[in-house]
Amino acid sequence: MKLKTFAITAALALVLPLAHGQKVMKYAHFQPAKDDQPKHVAALAFKEHVEKATNGSVKVEIYPAGQFGKDQATMEGLKLGTLELAVAHDGAIATVHKPIGVLGIPFLYDNHEHAWRVYDSAWKDEFSADMIKKTGIRLLGLADNGVRHFTNSARPIQTPADMKGMKIRIQPSPVFKTMIESLGASPSAIPWAELPTALQQKVVDGQENGVTNILAASLYQHQKYATLDGHVWSVHAYMVNERFYQGLTAAERKAVDEGTRKAVDIHRKMTSEQDKNAKAILEKLGMQVYVPTAAQIGEFRKLSQPPVRQWAETELGKPYVDSLFKAIEATKK
Repeated sequence: MKLKTFAITAALALVLPLAHGQKVMKYAHFQPAKDDQPKHVAALAFKEHVEKATNGSVKVEIYPAGQFGKDQATMEGLKLGTLELAVAHDGAIATVHKPIGVLGIPFLYDNHEHAWRVYDSAWKDEFSADMIKKTGIRLLGLADNGVRHFTNSARPIQTPADMKGMKIRIQPSPVFKTMIESLGASPSAIPWAELPTALQQKVVDGQENGVTNILAASLYQHQKYATLDGHVWSVHAYMVNERFYQGLTAAERKAVDEGTRKAVDIHRKMTSEQDKNAKAILEKLGMQVYVPTAAQIGEFRKLSQPPVRQWAETELGKPYVDSLFKAIEATKK
């Protein structure tokens, strides 16, 4: 009964402004409310800009550290309109819009700047239009969730041949399962919370994650080797409920768009700085770090990209895959 009452109250907030004309924008994300967390620093910048630019007609309430609920609950809230804005990773988004999975195809970009050019291109607007039509959620912008790399406790990985026979932990995802199998290793789906113990007990030899997560869970304590291959560029998406967005005045929408741009820029800078300094960061923690040559990256791409791309075309739809690769080619320098 309480849940039903909350849902009705939240839904009414979409159409009924507060007594003094102020609109409340609930903003959810999953990182702790700390000044070293990109999502939260970006959220504070968004709040400051929007409230100032609208002269207080829009009030932003931040819900950090998953306070609004886990992946699916947050995305469903955004879809239904009980939540106005959320910043979530691609895995969470897939619970309501599976085509986001195209961003899990390995070795798509040349560098961070190339990825950002794609995310800021017409491709993003087209993807957002499709998402609005199918979910009622607008994609405002895309920031970084860290470039994913391999770590393991068995031996250095310099080429795909070095992965043969290894057991690699993956998140439950057919995209990652297909990628690991294509490289000759054995994928094992293990929940995030259980990963440190699985590595310590050698249930698996290795795993793949961005530097932020390697540090957050102290995975380096159980992994001797790191290979900075950068196989997948994970994203954090800034999304708003479309009905709420269209209910804002033109000036308020402009403030939200500008605030998102500021937030995305901060988010990208903080996360990419860690990615770009990955070798020094991990070596300082005692890991042996290998940076593959361009030719070796080519070997990884040749083996893993085609089968994952084929999976995406079959399961997500060829138009989604084709439009992304078209944007990738158009933004190369």
